Amino acid sequence: MFYHAFNGYMEHAFPLDELRPQSCGGEDSLGGYALTLIDSLDTLALLGDRDRFAASVEWIGKNLQFDINKTVSVFETTIRVLGGLLSAHLIASDYATGMKIPTYNNELLNLAEDLARRLLPAFDTPSGIPFGSVNLMHGVDEHESKITSTAGGGTLTLEFGVLSRLTKDPIFEQVTMNAVRGLWARRSRLNLVGAHINVFTGEWTQKDAGIGTSIDSFYEYLLKAYLLFGDEEYLFIFQEAYAAAMHYLYNDPWYVEVNMDSAAVVWPLFNSLQAFWPGLQVLAGDIDPAIRTHTAFFSVWKRYGFTPEGFNLATLSVQHGQRSYPLRPELMESTYWLYKATRDPQYLDAGRDMVASLQYSARCPCGFCHISDVEFHKQEDHMESFFLAETVKYLWLLFDLAVGPDNLVENGPYKYIFSTEGHLLPATPEISLVQEHCSYFGAYCHTGNMQNESSASDVASNPQETNDGSLYGRVRTRFPSGSTFSDSTPISGLIKGVCPGLTHGQKFGISYVASSHRAQEESRNLRKPTVAESHSLVVVPGQTSEYSPSENKNYHEKFSESSVGGAVSDTPQKR
Repeated sequence: MFYHAFNGYMEHAFPLDELRPQSCGGEDSLGGYALTLIDSLDTLALLGDRDRFAASVEWIGKNLQFDINKTVSVFETTIRVLGGLLSAHLIASDYATGMKIPTYNNELLNLAEDLARRLLPAFDTPSGIPFGSVNLMHGVDEHESKITSTAGGGTLTLEFGVLSRLTKDPIFEQVTMNAVRGLWARRSRLNLVGAHINVFTGEWTQKDAGIGTSIDSFYEYLLKAYLLFGDEEYLFIFQEAYAAAMHYLYNDPWYVEVNMDSAAVVWPLFNSLQAFWPGLQVLAGDIDPAIRTHTAFFSVWKRYGFTPEGFNLATLSVQHGQRSYPLRPELMESTYWLYKATRDPQYLDAGRDMVASLQYSARCPCGFCHISDVEFHKQEDHMESFFLAETVKYLWLLFDLAVGPDNLVENGPYKYIFSTEGHLLPATPEISLVQEHCSYFGAYCHTGNMQNESSASDVASNPQETNDGSLYGRVRTRFPSGSTFSDSTPISGLIKGVCPGLTHGQKFGISYVASSHRAQEESRNLRKPTVAESHSLVVVPGQTSEYSPSENKNYHEKFSESSVGGAVSDTPQKR
C-alpha cells in the first residue's frame, strides 16, 4: 500500500506537493517543496528502504530551499515539513539507527533551522500565541487574520523543542512554550479551552470546547512534550486539562463539545479527529476508558467502512456536510497503541478491516483517493501527504508488532515519541536529558555556570527532597482486569521530587485570565474530587526544564521578555 502510493507520487507528482491519485497528476497544496517526499522520509527509514531513504535525503539537501514568496500555514508547515526534516535528520545522522548515510552532513537540520526562523515572525503577538499563517520571505502580512485555532497555537512544542536542543538555540522552544502558556492562561474557570482565539486580544472567538477539530493536538502535545523533554510544566497543564476533559466532555463512551464557560452541550457529535484520543489515553495510562471509546469509534467505521468527518450522536447518522473520509490516520493510531498496551487480538481484527476498506474502496490507479461520501464510497482525486506519513505507518507497525517486531520503533536504540504527523522523535540524551547532563552537553548553561548542577547531583545530596523519601519513582498505569501487562513500570535514575499537591497555577504563578472578582477557589470547587480519582494520572517526579538567557539579540531579547505573566498583563482583557 505504501509503495503503490509512494511510487505513484514519485512518478506522477514529484516534486509538487501532493499526488492526484485518480488522474495521476500532481498539485502544490502547501508551499511547493515536495511535501509528500518530506512527509514520507521516516516511513522509508522505518521500512528499512536504505536506498530510497538516502536518495531522498540527498535530493532534498541539494534542491530544497525556503527562500520563497509563499504564505504557509504555521501549523501544517511545522508538523509536516519541519517535523519530517528533523525526524529524517536524526535517523540519517546516527549510526545507532542502522540507517546512517555516510555522506550526510546535517543538510536537513540546516534546512529545518532556516525554515523555523522564517516561521518565528508569526509569534510576534501580544499573547505569544502565533498567527495562523506567515510568508516565508516577508513575514506576517499586515492583513493576516488575527484568529487562530487552539491546536494551531499549541501543537508546535515538539518540533521546535527538538530543534532547540539540536541547535542549542533556546529561542524555538521558548516561543512555543510561551504560546502554550498564552492559551492555558486564558482557559475558562472550568479548565477548558475554546476552539479559536484572537492572538492580539486573547479573547475566544469560538468557545466550543472539545477533543476534536481545532483543539485535538493541543492535549496531545502537552503530554508528549513532557514525555520527550521531561519538563513538568507540561505535565501539570496536561493533568488539569485532562481531568477537565474527562469531567465535562466525556459522555461514556463518547465525547461531546460544550461551552467552555458553562459546560452546556453545544454539539453531540463524533468527529473523526477525536479518534486519536484513545491512543493518547494509552500514553497517559488510562486504559479502560480508552478501550470503551475505541470500541464506540470503531463501530462507526464498521457501519460505513470509513469514519465520516462528523457523526451525529443524537440522530446516529452522518452529519450533513461532513460525509467525507480524507484517509485520516487517527483511528489506526489508537488501534496500534491499544494493541501495544493489551495485545488483544480484536485490534488486529480492527486493523484488518481498515486495510480491507482502504484496499477495496480507496485504492485508485496511482495511489489512494479521498472518499467524498462514506455511505456511497465515492472517490475524490486527492491524497494528503499524511497518508504516507501516518495512515499506512500505523497499520504497518500494528501488524509488525503482532508477528514479532523487528523495526526501528520497537527494537531501535531509543524510545520514540510520535509527533501529531506520525514523525519519529527519539528520546536521545541530547534531546531528553539536557538538564540532567547540563554540564556535559553545555546546551543551555552559562559559560560561567558549569558546575555540577544536574538533577542527579541535587538529589544525591538532598535525598529528603523527594516525595516518597526514595531516589526512584514508579509509574502506575491502568490496564483491563486480568491483563498480563498490569505491573508497575519502574522509572530508573535519580529524580528530583515535586509536590503533587500544588496546582499548576500555584507552582508556576499562572492563572486564567478572567474578571478579578472570580476567585480561583471557584475553579477548584467546580471540579468534583471523584473525577480526579477515577481518571487520575500519577505525577512522576521530574526536573523542570529551564533555559538560561541567550546571548543572541534579534528574537531572543523580544521573546525572553514575553513570559506568560507579561503576555497576560499586556493583553486587553474582557471584564
